[in-house]
Amino acid sequence: MKTPLLTCLLALGFHVASNAQQLKAPDTLRPGLAPSTTTTPPPSTAEIDKLAEEAQKALFQSVDKSSGGSTKGANHNPNTPLRLPAQRAEDPSLWAKDSVHKIAIMEVAFGGARETVMIELFPNDAPQTVNNFIDHCDSGFYNGLAFHRAIEGFLVQTGDPLTSDESARTKWGTGGEEKTIPAELKLRHRVGSVAMARRSDKVNPERRSNGSQFYVCLGNYGALDGKYSVFGQVVSGLETLKRISIMPVDANDCPVARIEIKSMKVINQKGPMQLPSMANGDGVRYIKPDAARGFVSRWFHHIW
Repeated sequence: MKTPLLTCLLALGFHVASNAQQLKAPDTLRPGLAPSTTTTPPPSTAEIDKLAEEAQKALFQSVDKSSGGSTKGANHNPNTPLRLPAQRAEDPSLWAKDSVHKIAIMEVAFGGARETVMIELFPNDAPQTVNNFIDHCDSGFYNGLAFHRAIEGFLVQTGDPLTSDESARTKWGTGGEEKTIPAELKLRHRVGSVAMARRSDKVNPERRSNGSQFYVCLGNYGALDGKYSVFGQVVSGLETLKRISIMPVDANDCPVARIEIKSMKVINQKGPMQLPSMANGDGVRYIKPDAARGFVSRWFHHIW
């Protein structure tokens, strides 16, 4: 468990409900930073330690290794299990020749080099979320933003416009609330799932998504199903995100060294994605589609 315990707990954005002891997933605003009209006495050190211990325990107990857990969604009858379909687990190299898939190509500056992460988007399952995400990509909104949360085995998170300013580090994770998106709670949280962050149920009972912050799951988290809008799936570069999750972080789970999105572009991938001719032992990675390359890069790629 990271120290100090209070900042760790606040950075996670979770608390354990007194009647259920269940996990609250990635929240965009940390308590104490959001505007408040009431004043409450600060918790004691013993209370902080207990809350942090319970939150961490709930976090790991929530992992659904079989990815088949059922949860209760917003406006859902609590007596009826919520059954969510699993994302397509197709091999992108076997996609049909006449198929078209929307792929977000994210270039990340990490470890002194640029690495590519490719995300398949699901407009049929989360149309409003995907449209909002594509608008941000097309406008260059995400370019220059940093990963502001990294928790090994759990998630990495980015998309906060405040992360463009290094001097505003103490506020990172609280931006992007000017616009919200209706909840689209159809898909499950499994390894590589991409979902929108949001504020907690207490201030956001409709579970509307934050306008820009998104996270990538690094495990199977059935406890989050039906609570956060999943809209994509990492199909290449997951190992890059896993390495980001184990980088040194501060007390707020923010990577100490800046890890930045250099560019984000959405393309239509027609047919199967190509695997490189040689395996590199660093997880499955696909060749970047020509539609995501510049003219010079395309020319060299076809020459060699």
